[in-house]
Amino acid sequence: MSDSSPEATRPAESPSPDAGSNEPILSKRYKLALAGIVLLLGVTSRFWGPLLMRRMDYFRVRRVEIVGARYVAPSDILTRLHVDTSASVWDPTSALAARVASHPEIQHVAVHRKLPGTLVVEVTERVPVALISAPGGMRVYDERGVALPIDPAKVDVDVPVLAERNVVLLRLLSRMKRTMPGFYARVSEVRRVGRDEILLDLDKVNVRAMQDVSLDRLAEIAPVEEDLARKQLRVAEIDIRYRDQVIARLQ
Repeated sequence: MSDSSPEATRPAESPSPDAGSNEPILSKRYKLALAGIVLLLGVTSRFWGPLLMRRMDYFRVRRVEIVGARYVAPSDILTRLHVDTSASVWDPTSALAARVASHPEIQHVAVHRKLPGTLVVEVTERVPVALISAPGGMRVYDERGVALPIDPAKVDVDVPVLAERNVVLLRLLSRMKRTMPGFYARVSEVRRVGRDEILLDLDKVNVRAMQDVSLDRLAEIAPVEEDLARKQLRVAEIDIRYRDQVIARLQ
C-alpha cells in the first residue's frame, strides 16, 4: 500500500476570476475620469476661455470695422466706442454697444468679433423721411417726428420737404419709403391745403388727397398716369380725395 498525503490527492485550485484584473479596472477608471475632465473643460470653455485669451497679445484690438453708417461719421462712432489697442477683442462688448447706441441717430448696435484682432460695429440708423424748415435752416426728421442730428448742408439727404412738423404725414412718408420707394422718390414736397387735405408735389404732377390716404389708394395713381401717357395727354393734377374715383385735371 502506498503512503499518500492528502495534498497529493487534492484537486488543483483554479485561479479566482478577479485575480490579476485590478490593473485593467483602474486603467478604465482613469480613462473615464480623464474623459469627464475633458468634457467638463469643453462645456465650461466659453466661461474660462475668453478670460485666458484676453491676456494674449495676439487678440489685442488692431482694427475696427463700421458697417451700416451712412449719416453718422465713423469718427463719431469711434469716439463713443472709446476702445484702443490695449483692449482685447475678448473683452465684453455690451458696454461698447451701449456707448454707441447713445448716439441719437443710432437705432440699434451690434458688436461682433473678427479674430484675431478686429471688432465689427454694425449699426442701424434712424431713417430720415423729411426736411422741415426751422430757425437757422432745414432740419431732418424721422417718422417719430424727432429731429435727427444730420446737417443737410454737409450730408446729402434726398427726402421730401414738409412745411411743418406733422407726425401723421411723417408716418405716411415713412410707410411710403418702405413699401413704395419709387413713388416716394418722386415726392418733392407735401403740404396741407385744408383741414384734412394734402397736396403732394411729384416730379411731373400734383396729387390732391386726404391726409389719411392709404398706400393702396396712392398706388391707383400709376395706371392712370400710364393711360394718360399712352394718350399723350398732359395732366396738371390728379385728385384722389373721393372714394373709388381718380380725377385727372388736364393742362
